[in-house]
Amino acid sequence: MSINRQSHRVRTSAKVLRAVLVIGLLILLARIFQLQIIEYETYTPLSMQNSLRMEVVNPARGLIYDKNGIILVENQPIYSITITPSRFNEEKIPHLSQLLQVEEDLVRERMNEAQQYSWHRTSRLFTEVSFETFSAIQENLWQLPGIGHQVESKRNYPTNVKASHVMGYLREATREEYLASEKILLGDKIGKSGLEMIYDDYLRGEVGTEYIRVNAFGQELGSYEDGMLDMAPKKGADLITTLDAEVQQLSEELMVNKRGGIVAMDPQTGGVLSMVSSPQYDLSKLAGRMDSEYWQQINQDPHTPLYNRAISSRQPPGSTFKPFMGLVGLELGLITPQTEIYNPGYYTRGRRYGDLADPGNYNLEDAITYSSNTYFFWIMDRIASRGMLDSWSELIKDFGIGPKNNIDLPYEVSGIVPDSTYMNEQFGDRYWGVGDLMSLGIGQGMVSASPLQMAVATSTIANGGYRVQPHVVSAIKDRSGEFQYTNPVFEKIEWLNPNQLENVKRGMRGVVSTGGGRYYANLDSIEVAGKTGTAQNPYGEDHGWFIAFAPMDNPQIAVAVLVENAGYGSISAAPIASLVIEKYLTRELNRQRVLDYVLDFRSKETQTAEVN
Repeated sequence: MSINRQSHRVRTSAKVLRAVLVIGLLILLARIFQLQIIEYETYTPLSMQNSLRMEVVNPARGLIYDKNGIILVENQPIYSITITPSRFNEEKIPHLSQLLQVEEDLVRERMNEAQQYSWHRTSRLFTEVSFETFSAIQENLWQLPGIGHQVESKRNYPTNVKASHVMGYLREATREEYLASEKILLGDKIGKSGLEMIYDDYLRGEVGTEYIRVNAFGQELGSYEDGMLDMAPKKGADLITTLDAEVQQLSEELMVNKRGGIVAMDPQTGGVLSMVSSPQYDLSKLAGRMDSEYWQQINQDPHTPLYNRAISSRQPPGSTFKPFMGLVGLELGLITPQTEIYNPGYYTRGRRYGDLADPGNYNLEDAITYSSNTYFFWIMDRIASRGMLDSWSELIKDFGIGPKNNIDLPYEVSGIVPDSTYMNEQFGDRYWGVGDLMSLGIGQGMVSASPLQMAVATSTIANGGYRVQPHVVSAIKDRSGEFQYTNPVFEKIEWLNPNQLENVKRGMRGVVSTGGGRYYANLDSIEVAGKTGTAQNPYGEDHGWFIAFAPMDNPQIAVAVLVENAGYGSISAAPIASLVIEKYLTRELNRQRVLDYVLDFRSKETQTAEVN
């Protein structure tokens, strides 16, 4: 009996054991089926982490061309070291530090930044390392799991054109910037000024990915599945600018050892032919790994080379304002082209306002040619005393003086064209009068503008009364070769009368042929029209201005030049503008005397600094 019971128990136990084994096997098979079939897409990438490395492949940044197809900005290869924090062993920091030839604390600091960004995504650890360092890291990757490398690029400038304030520079994106964008990765460089900043989304392109087989030591064994899973990067779009490289280079040379700005435009389209803010800075020292000593130097330079005087400065335009005053006087019905005003050598309105023009009668054309202050004081007197300040302000702004002109560059600043609201804010309600407005008539006092604004205003006279939107980029060329044109605004100023414009143009032509601009701005083969200006400066030597367009009968270029602390515009700014015009229209310079004069010219402030 006991033997039978014992045999029964053994058989029962065997059955239970077989059942447990079968159930366990079924569970295992079900789990394998779940992992291998049902959740294949979820777990296969995780299983591959031990044998695959995904590398981010950075796209080539778009190139920048001048209007004639000359490359102004291109790319040059550089080497970067990357880290995937989740795979990196911190005990390897001393070895990595030794290979990179940097302090351990710096490696640890960069690694912590990468960890904060993402534990599992690859980030740049160090950029623009030497080829020797890059090679040393490659040879030791088997000892440094989590460490990788990338071949990237930095900006290169193949011509002698600097255009630092136009092109701009790249810097590494801040933590706030890459957290706010899905397209920016840790260590990415983005545009921080100039075209690089405004068109960054176009220039940057899209990153690609590359899957690489690696062994247990992290050494590369080749691409995975012959690159079937790789995604090629998408090159950034190229920018086609309106700049003329030869004219830009000359403009830069003419402004060496001077402070100020040049803007040369096509008055028919608004395309910027050259733009210079002087002093400039060296973009090549800010490309790739930034020269921190140089960066500190230009930030502390009292001449503020990072400041774009061409579009951001506010200076009284002086007598270059007179052609626009004349057109407003005509529109307000205060004068006709034939109206003559006697100049005794001064204008009296409570006090005497000086006039350097010879005594005599002046109509509008002569008043512009010989720069009679009295004529324009007379107009401003009537504007102020008849309560026309707001109308005057609106009409002046129509030329592009005062408001921003929406150029495709950052940091453009509006000028100042006072109206009654502005005067009330500055002086208080009813605490200002005619005497506070008189100097506005000759471009002095509270009115102020940048070279860009004066170039836009000059273009409206040159092109027959159209306000053009200034722009540097004419087209964006994507990687497929398709062009996207920028289509800037071109707007008719309805109140401008063609006959009145011709009268003003003749006055500006007279400035260059017989007036103050005849010494340096007159060209034998080209009829240039212009206006000199000398703006009073309470902090030092006066500023020199000159605006011009040419040829007279079919204007193809309009120029505004400001030279700070340089005295009379006729001897400081006019020669510069005339050389820019000559170069653009004839493609050569035939006045060596004028070129030498400009290259040797120094502003009074620069001369003093050199002596001291």
